[in-house]
Amino acid sequence: MGYQSFGRALCVGTFAVGVLACASDSVEPSIRQVAALTDKYRDVNVAKREGYTTDNKCTTAEMLGFPKELGAMGLHYVRRDLLGLPPKPAPPGSGRVHGTGTYTNFKRPAMLVYEPQSDGTLKLVAVENLVFASAWQALGNHGPPIFHEQPYVLLVDKPDTKVDEAHGWEPHYELHVWREHNPNGQFSEFSPRVTCQYNKAPQPQPQAMNH
Repeated sequence: MGYQSFGRALCVGTFAVGVLACASDSVEPSIRQVAALTDKYRDVNVAKREGYTTDNKCTTAEMLGFPKELGAMGLHYVRRDLLGLPPKPAPPGSGRVHGTGTYTNFKRPAMLVYEPQSDGTLKLVAVENLVFASAWQALGNHGPPIFHEQPYVLLVDKPDTKVDEAHGWEPHYELHVWREHNPNGQFSEFSPRVTCQYNKAPQPQPQAMNH
């Protein structure tokens, strides 16, 4: 089951967006449409007004155990309701982040990814959806969500490594759609053109990473 199967669930669930008809929710948007529909979030204040929040942690490839040369994801702003998360984060030490989200609608992504700039502003570089593996499989799915024939990436922590490949979350699928050219690919996890060097928040230890 891919994007289209979720679209049908969207019509009867709680995630219907604005005045979009149910029939249109089942149609996979083009990359250009995704860019156009999310262009308003270039102003991070618009994202904040719509309920997106951040933990101020900027994610790099190196933090998740990948070569530094791959670059970074960036700083995530998320809609906790679309991810099936509690309204507020659990206190530190409460275990891995667990949610019930199976939301895959890129017309209004659950996550927005920004690159901190040297002048203190934020540049919108990508959008993302994240689906918890247990919740997705509970719906009867036997493979990852798919967007434009691209399977979502499954992130699971490997206990025999020093870093936390799932950045503090339960096993989950995620997929980025980059708004500008990414030498690593349109749907890559990281971009070498993105850096976290100007992020104001101190970088956390790899095992403490979460969006």
